[in-house]
Amino acid sequence: MKRGRYCLSVAVFVLLRKENHICMLKRTGTGWMDGWYSLPAGGLEENETLATAAAREAKEESGVLIAPQDLRLSHSMHVRTEDRSWMGHFFTCTRWEGEPHIAEPDKHGDMHWQAIEDLPQNTIPYVRQAVQQIIAGQPYSEYGW
Repeated sequence: MKRGRYCLSVAVFVLLRKENHICMLKRTGTGWMDGWYSLPAGGLEENETLATAAAREAKEESGVLIAPQDLRLSHSMHVRTEDRSWMGHFFTCTRWEGEPHIAEPDKHGDMHWQAIEDLPQNTIPYVRQAVQQIIAGQPYSEYGW
């Protein structure tokens, strides 16, 4: 008899970090959380590892090339939003090729380096929580339960 398991959607986030600053993107034209700041992020695709997905998303959204081995898993979060749950994995990266820029202008209207301890008021709440947990050295948290 085959055992059924509950499956979760998985998202990856990348903190491109220069000393005490991280690269943030302002969502625009997506229809979800427009006007709010986040990190380069997106969903895990079939046949990808978490690190490979994070490197791909960083390239798609900020134009930088990251070797998956240069990503460090900094935090995992079990999230409940819009009546569903999902897992978010946050990676920190301090080494990449290229200069970050808005690589998807149809999805982002601003990109800038932000002091990690002074996030914009309009930062997506679970992103804010994850960054605070990373600063505190906490590997796991829950949001929205």
